[in-house]
Amino acid sequence: MELMIGLTKCVKKNLLGVTIRIFTDQTMHYTRLAEVGRLETPKIQGKYDTGQLFLHRVFGYRGVVLFPWLARVYDRDIPNKRDSEYVKSIPYNRFHVRQIIFVYLRLKEFQNCMSLRMCMRMGMHVHTCVNPYTKCPDDANYNHVGKEVKGRTHTFYQVLIDSRDCPYIVEAVTFLGNQDSSRSLYAIPGLDYVAHEDIFPYTTTEKQPLQHELFDKFLMYYPDKDPPFGAQETLRAWQKKNHPWLELSDVHKETTENVRVTVIPFYMGCRESQATSVFWWRYCIRLENLGDLTVQLRERHWRIFSLSGTLETVRGRGVVGQEPVLSSSLPAFQYSSHVSLQAPSGHMWGTFRMEREDGYTFDCRIPPFSLESKSEDPGATAGVI
Repeated sequence: MELMIGLTKCVKKNLLGVTIRIFTDQTMHYTRLAEVGRLETPKIQGKYDTGQLFLHRVFGYRGVVLFPWLARVYDRDIPNKRDSEYVKSIPYNRFHVRQIIFVYLRLKEFQNCMSLRMCMRMGMHVHTCVNPYTKCPDDANYNHVGKEVKGRTHTFYQVLIDSRDCPYIVEAVTFLGNQDSSRSLYAIPGLDYVAHEDIFPYTTTEKQPLQHELFDKFLMYYPDKDPPFGAQETLRAWQKKNHPWLELSDVHKETTENVRVTVIPFYMGCRESQATSVFWWRYCIRLENLGDLTVQLRERHWRIFSLSGTLETVRGRGVVGQEPVLSSSLPAFQYSSHVSLQAPSGHMWGTFRMEREDGYTFDCRIPPFSLESKSEDPGATAGVI
């Protein structure tokens, strides 16, 4: 709980022999600490069980683990071995080495993609000419969106967020409406995906430690268990029914000028409208300021490529109606948005225009990610329970 008290302060100053009074407003913040529980040692090995209470490492909210997902993480900040070996063999020139490395990495994106000549006719930049639909010759862990970035498996968790903390992390999972022709979306607020390293586990003696409308429907208190909350059959049925729309499979990361962007795409389903199929995806984006200087997101620039051959450019101020500030006290911002295509596959990439507190502006890269559809059961519909 935070209380704000406004104070007026009178300061006397002597300027050129004349005494003047300057009144300044000062706001003081008083925070009341509330006991939540006792922190446990985070797990290095193994997974957290259903019912594990935790604090989020980045956002600080209270949550509870529902079930794990095993995802492939494509981190463009971790160079491939072949890339590093190639860079070592490049003759050093302090004026051109960065350009050479940049060109080399971009040229790798042309492996198994459309021809350069075709791209030039389309007026596309070299580094945007990526065909994610041609299979790479290597194993399935390689990201098919451009540059070969080998994916590593990593554990994430489906979690519930305490409704008392939801005002500070507005996150929800959205579903398509149950009507085939409907374009409406409905959301389950307070549902998030959390990486294993972002879990700070804790214990409590409370039987109702978390406030969320689904907590009692999904979990039951077992005093002799550790953790003392276990899955009800309702949770298992909900997970099975909504598995195609909840499943987390690929996570993409890239850092520019100490700002890391993480993207997680989700397929939502297909809707038929007058013999036209419209495929929907949700994508969750987190921005993290890893540096010391405050930065603010000013603009977004998206490129959306559809398997049907269309290329769309989207520009605008901020994201979801905001221009978030990433500071040392609030270094991260997360939001979700949606995209639809009249094709079963596509991919997206782009940049965020960022402004630092010293006035320096730069384009923060959004890692390219695939939009892949899944086969659907015609009788299946998404739902809460």
